[in-house]
Amino acid sequence: MGKKYAVITGCSGGFGTLMAIELAKNNFHVIATMRNMEKSHLLMEKATAERVQELISVQEMDVTSAESIEDLKTFLNNLSSVDVLINNAGYAGAGFVEEIPLDEYRSQFETNVFGTIAVTQAVLPFMRKQRKGTIINISSISGRAGFPGLSPYAASKFAIEGWSESLRLEMKPFGVNIALIEPGSFRTGIWTTGKKVTEQSMKKDSPYYAYMRKIQDYLDNGEPFFEDPIIVAKKAASIALEKNPGLRYPVGKGVRGRINLKKMLSWKTWEKVIMKTLYKN
Repeated sequence: MGKKYAVITGCSGGFGTLMAIELAKNNFHVIATMRNMEKSHLLMEKATAERVQELISVQEMDVTSAESIEDLKTFLNNLSSVDVLINNAGYAGAGFVEEIPLDEYRSQFETNVFGTIAVTQAVLPFMRKQRKGTIINISSISGRAGFPGLSPYAASKFAIEGWSESLRLEMKPFGVNIALIEPGSFRTGIWTTGKKVTEQSMKKDSPYYAYMRKIQDYLDNGEPFFEDPIIVAKKAASIALEKNPGLRYPVGKGVRGRINLKKMLSWKTWEKVIMKTLYKN
């Protein structure tokens, strides 16, 4: 059997770093891409500790750059196959809608949505021609349930959910699998260093400031209970090894229950639960 190749975006930290190592441990040769190559040593140090450094190749790539995507295509032409793509690159935009400049929404979608689409379009011809492959899109519980103060992020993940459904139905006849991982709260830094709150909502003269603080406190108070991101990395590796993976994989304590609860409750009841949880006192 020939080598199995996996392309993963956003490998400079969080899920990306761990997924690269987990797939390498499962005998994939991983093309670990990242925008900031100065952080590549973090990945390679962990890979060396796990003795899989020879199965990981780090490539510079910005998912929002057309030139960068073209460089990826050129690189892929030298591979014998492209077996797995994991679209992981992303960040969380936050703030209250009235105060979020449209450019911040556009920036969120450029990375989380259009970046995912661009990388996928680069990989699809290879998978279609070889009539096999698996694409795993890292979504979120926020792609199934909206949350106040996180509309840019939630909107981008809702978009990825619908887009992935369409893509799965398009690629089924070609033997290409599409799957979604929907994590809950994990210790990846996306809600701390990775969250970009619009400037106005953090000003004390903002009409939303008190509510933004309550949401921030809610996230901060929950941080000690965030789960180990290795759980998501292992799930990604298991999906990559499946012959016929399903579409959606909720991951994390309470995630599946929260999704099911939203389905069961009327919107008015769901709304009351959220209001009581976030805006009490």
